[in-house]
Amino acid sequence: MAELTTLARPYAKAAFEFALAANKLQSWFEALEVSAAVAEQDQVKKALSASGLSAQQKASVFVQVCGEQLDESQKNFIQTLASNKRLALLPYVKEIFARLKAQQEKTIDVEVTAAYELPVDLINKLAQALSAKLDRKVSVQGSVDKNLLGGIVISTGDMVIDGSVRGRLAKLAEAMKS
Repeated sequence: MAELTTLARPYAKAAFEFALAANKLQSWFEALEVSAAVAEQDQVKKALSASGLSAQQKASVFVQVCGEQLDESQKNFIQTLASNKRLALLPYVKEIFARLKAQQEKTIDVEVTAAYELPVDLINKLAQALSAKLDRKVSVQGSVDKNLLGGIVISTGDMVIDGSVRGRLAKLAEAMKS
């Protein structure tokens, strides 16, 4: 997967820089979401791996499946990916583009996992506190994990704040072993 991300990065950066210059970040993000979803379909994967189709034909089929979701520059992007045999990278391109877009817009998605459903006012307070701490606009998604016993686990990207009872007990057990 790391290799695919490495291959996708220059395409994502190029798409991002073009979209930023054209002031079309959101429309490009939406087009990449659609394109990535199309690229992940089994039937499309089979069609793209068929050796009998030229890059032009693959791009044409791909654009037809995406329908009216793509503007001319986005169709050209798909053509470029097809001619370089990189259409399968679209899900990775979309993920990298999304990170670049969030960084540009100073936004971040945070997952809050608790042992029970958290009240909306508590989630809003948590979002405000995280927003001040991270200097970004925070979007909080909540989920329930009955195995936590109590407390919460906050995660975003590669950052995890484990405030759960289970996490605290694990830390205590490790401290007692050493």
